[in-house]
Amino acid sequence: MARYSMRLPDLGEGTVSAEVIAWRVAVGDRISEDAPLVEMATDKAVVEVPSPVTGRVVSITGNPGDSIAVGAELAVFETEAVSAESTREAPAAVSATTPPVATAGTEVARASAVSTKPPGRVRASPATRRRAFEAGIDLTQIRGSGPGGRILRHDLSRHDQAGESAAEHEEFPVIGVRRVIAQRMSEAKRQAPHFAYVEEVDVTELEWLRQRVNAERRVEWSYLPFIARALVKVLQQFPQCNAHYDAERNVLKRFRAVHLGIATQTPDGLKVPVIRDAGHHDLAALAAGIRRVTEAAREGRASRAELSGSTITITSLGKLGGIVSTPILNLPEVAIIGVNKATERVVVLDGKIAIRRMMNLSSSFDHRFVDGYDAAAMIQALKTQLEHPETILAE
Repeated sequence: MARYSMRLPDLGEGTVSAEVIAWRVAVGDRISEDAPLVEMATDKAVVEVPSPVTGRVVSITGNPGDSIAVGAELAVFETEAVSAESTREAPAAVSATTPPVATAGTEVARASAVSTKPPGRVRASPATRRRAFEAGIDLTQIRGSGPGGRILRHDLSRHDQAGESAAEHEEFPVIGVRRVIAQRMSEAKRQAPHFAYVEEVDVTELEWLRQRVNAERRVEWSYLPFIARALVKVLQQFPQCNAHYDAERNVLKRFRAVHLGIATQTPDGLKVPVIRDAGHHDLAALAAGIRRVTEAAREGRASRAELSGSTITITSLGKLGGIVSTPILNLPEVAIIGVNKATERVVVLDGKIAIRRMMNLSSSFDHRFVDGYDAAAMIQALKTQLEHPETILAE
C-alpha cells in the first residue's frame, strides 16, 4: 500500500485559490480514478474536481466555504499501486511511508465520520454522558470536536444553542457563487460612484415589429435581441461607455469590439454570460446567442470563458421589471443598461390622448469616466433606435 497526496490544481485563468463547495466523498470511502471528488468554486464558475487515482480516502482538507490555495494539499489517498505520475508527485506532498499531517479540515472530516457511528461507539466521558442524559440529548446526533471525534462539554452547549435557535431561524452559509456575488456587489458600490439615468421609451412600433418578425420566422423573441442590436449600434458613437477601468494600472480601456454581457438569474444566483463580438451578429444571431448563453448559465454548463470578459451588460427582469430600477455596475465595466417591463399607458401624443406601449430604461454609469451628458446622450440615442425600430434592422 502507498499514499498519494493530491494538491489543488490550477482551475484556470490564473486562479490562486478556490472555495470548497461540497465533498462527494468522506474519509474512509473508496473512490475510482476520475470519479467526482469535490466541487470547488472559483470567481468564474463551480468546477467538479475528479479523483486522480483509485484508492481509499485517508484525509480531506477544508469544509464547505473554506478557501484552498492552488498547490495546497487537498486530499490524501491510500492506493494499492502508484502510477508514475503519482510517484513523482508524492515526495512533494506526503511520503509513501509517512502518514500525512492532519489539517483542520482533516480533523473535521474525521469527526464527521465518527459522528455517524452506531450509538455504542460514541466517544464521550462519563460526565459528558451524564449531562447528555439529564438534558435529553442523543449523543449519536452530535459531532465531537475532540481527538478522534470525542464529544466534549462545549459540544453539548453548542448543540443546545443550535436547538434553541432552530425554531426561530435558519442559517445558510454564504459560499460559492453567492459569496462571489456578494463580494462583487460590495466592491462595485464601494469603488464606483454610480450615476443613474432613467428614460421612458415608446415601444409601440417595436412591439408591432417584434410580433411581425416572430410570426414570419416562427420564433418567440423577446425585446432583448432588439435592444441588444440597438445598443451595439449606438456604442459606435459612445465608445467611452464600452470600456473597462483597470484600477491597478489606473488605465481606462475602451474596446472596439462589443462583448455583450447578459445578466441571467440562475439557481446559483446572478451570472453574466457573454456574447462575443456582438457587433458582428445580425438580429437572428443575437437572439440565438442570447438563448444559448443564458440557458448554459442556468443549467450550469457555461464555461469560464463564457462567464467573463463582457465590456457592457444588459440586465432585465422581464415581466417583473417594475417601473424603475438602479442596476449595479458589473466591474470593471463602466456602464450597465437596465430594462424595465413594457406596459400600456395613457400618454399625450401629438396633442392627443393615446394608449401606447411604454417601457423604461434604468441604467447606471461609473461617473468617474462617463459624464452625465454622455450618459444621457447615449440613452437618448438608444431610445431613438427603439422608437424607430426599422433602424435596428438596417446595416
